[in-house]
Amino acid sequence: MSSEALRTTVQAFETLRQLSRRKARNVEHCELCNVAVRSEHSHLIEIPRKNLVCACDACALLFSNRSDRRFRLVPREARRLVDFRLTDAEWDGLLIPINLAFFVKAGDSHVSAFYPSPAGATESLLPLETWNRIAESNPAVGTLEPDVEALLVNRVGHARQTAAAEYYIAPIDACYRLVGLIRLHWHGLSGGEEVWREIGNFFAELRAKAEVVTEEAHA
Repeated sequence: MSSEALRTTVQAFETLRQLSRRKARNVEHCELCNVAVRSEHSHLIEIPRKNLVCACDACALLFSNRSDRRFRLVPREARRLVDFRLTDAEWDGLLIPINLAFFVKAGDSHVSAFYPSPAGATESLLPLETWNRIAESNPAVGTLEPDVEALLVNRVGHARQTAAAEYYIAPIDACYRLVGLIRLHWHGLSGGEEVWREIGNFFAELRAKAEVVTEEAHA
């Protein structure tokens, strides 16, 4: 067999091996080195594309320390802001059509508001002066890490007069998981009972895991 034919054969077997590996995947894999990862694993965000990437512990550590900052490690912890100050009038002034939203600060200091919908996350650029007013009233917002953390707001119970409003500094992957849940379970015009049950379960889990933070800690 000639060297060219041998090389072609090897490439063909490699292609078949990769296809077989994809079909056999029953667990998630690191998107950087292809090693299998646990169901609870780290994520990196690819800054230029705003793309979340599944990562094993080794790759998460490696890329979190890189100086080019193409990738940033998404934190795993959430913080519940129990003393958060935001009036109904201030919320209405944000012109967000539903009572769920998350706010992300980019590296260039621009802040975007995202609210979940059956079609995914809808983005609205927040005026800087509006964000500055919120930040002035709530010093904990100043701890928000650009691109990888979000101010997550749940005012659904507050609007229905069944529960207090909730405010979190949450990992960005958790926010997009909420968006995915809503897309998956939304039915009809109002969403249906299933989607609201899933939203309730999401926040119950987040509430149980989150560290409670008071404004006194940031005074």
